[in-house]
Amino acid sequence: MLKKYDLQTEYNDVINITDQVKEAVSESGVKSGLCLVFNPHTTASMTVTSFWDPKGFEDLQDEICRLIPTKVDFKHQHDTPQDAAGHVKSSLMGVEMCFIVEDGKLLLGGSQGIFFLEFDGPRKRKFYVKVIEG
Repeated sequence: MLKKYDLQTEYNDVINITDQVKEAVSESGVKSGLCLVFNPHTTASMTVTSFWDPKGFEDLQDEICRLIPTKVDFKHQHDTPQDAAGHVKSSLMGVEMCFIVEDGKLLLGGSQGIFFLEFDGPRKRKFYVKVIEG
């Protein structure tokens, strides 16, 4: 089963997509298998981190921006300096994730959540969830 979700993002947005991914797993009817989450964008990414403290998202974005700052001397200057930095951030963070499905549920740690990270924006974004039995 393949499911598509749409998002509206802001610059440097962090969006919790855990519920949508869990919903796709539940609707699939798969009891044991894999769940692939894919982001088809080159200036956005996804990660798994704790959802307990919202300040953690600020720390995450701050550190990503510190490691790969927006600057005007990127060779790629398609749209804005943040666009070029977004490509680098997305390449390093990745655009797909794979999870185990067991007993019809997504296996995540107690405080783990799945998050969509916007490095450009605001943008209309989408992500896909594919659940495979096996």
